[in-house]
Amino acid sequence: MHAFDVLGDPVRRRILELLADGERTSGAVSVVIQQEFGITQPAVSQHLRVLRENGFATVRPEGARRLYAVAPEPLRDADAWLGRFRGFWQPRLDALATEVARGKRQRRIQSDERSRP
Repeated sequence: MHAFDVLGDPVRRRILELLADGERTSGAVSVVIQQEFGITQPAVSQHLRVLRENGFATVRPEGARRLYAVAPEPLRDADAWLGRFRGFWQPRLDALATEVARGKRQRRIQSDERSRP
């Protein structure tokens, strides 16, 4: 399965977001996903399996529990692929950052002028 096929599913993206904060048990992931998406625990397990089998998540046993974590390599590959397209939006984001900074500077100057006696 291609990385974007895996990442194209909103449930799997949300699971990765949860795992990005650190290891979680499959039960903890299931609770959140069931509440947010209204799917069954077996369906959540299937999404976890897809992530694991495609290298996006790792699992390690801890007693009877299974702890899942993000595996960064496939995400790096997806990021590298997207890197080819950053040139389309990066200059616009840089220009926006410049305008935001300019506006903040102007407001600070105006505030300083108002506070002088």
